Amino acid sequence: MKLIVESGATKTAWRTVLEDGSVRDLVTEGLSPTCLDQEYLQDIMRNAIPELNPEGKRIEYIYFYGAGLVSEASAAPLRSCLEMWCPFAEMEFHSDILAAARALFGDGSGVVAIMGTGSNSCLYENGKIVRNIRPGGYVLGDEGSGVWLGRAFLADFVKGMLPAHIEKEFVDLTGLDYPTVVRKVYKEPAASAFMASFAPFVLSHISDPYVCGLVEDCLESFVRRALARYAQNASDPDAARRIGVAGSFGCACESILKEIGARHSLEFVRFVKSPIDELVKYHTLQ
Repeated sequence: MKLIVESGATKTAWRTVLEDGSVRDLVTEGLSPTCLDQEYLQDIMRNAIPELNPEGKRIEYIYFYGAGLVSEASAAPLRSCLEMWCPFAEMEFHSDILAAARALFGDGSGVVAIMGTGSNSCLYENGKIVRNIRPGGYVLGDEGSGVWLGRAFLADFVKGMLPAHIEKEFVDLTGLDYPTVVRKVYKEPAASAFMASFAPFVLSHISDPYVCGLVEDCLESFVRRALARYAQNASDPDAARRIGVAGSFGCACESILKEIGARHSLEFVRFVKSPIDELVKYHTLQ
């Protein structure tokens, strides 16, 4: 039996693949190893593992992908907890960018774009990440993400730059005002999640010229500052011009991304909202 896990800061997707090829699935809270204590991890797994494996069969392989898994040390808390429930399993721990890469291209080649709450990207050649342009986080980067779009929208809101009809609808819907926005961004935790939460509202008004321009600026910035740069000095320029996108925000912007990509001689070839089901296929074939 194989256990495949793909985790972000807010939710974790679990899949067990049984010997007959059937799959069981579960979604739990996020398991970011950089911010969770051992007791919390144990509580999650105490409920998750028995639900995924009620017969108590031997789990032989575990493939765990997650944000913040950049070294063996960062995976140590997860490994320790999993060993309590799956003492005989061989375990691999990988980053979320490799999860997206394998989901989009398998062991092939292309440019990987994560476009969700935040953003990231890499050049992936023959099953290996060969270059990564640092994302920079929501203060210094994260172009092409929900947080970038939400931040730009809120910046226009606090400066009184929104079209009147959109501002009225936004205020009626959220009840936000300038002091509240400033407090939530600068004084309260999870500022990035707060800003990204407004991306769906913005995208729902994509037919408005103001909103369309804002979204295009968001995506153009990501393409120009990250994705288009991978083709420069690439060993396989053709592969470096093929882009795969993982993340719900990127999928919602598919048509606009394809138009922007054409202007930069890039082809957006694949979109997946979440890597987990493609990871199941990838590891089932191994």
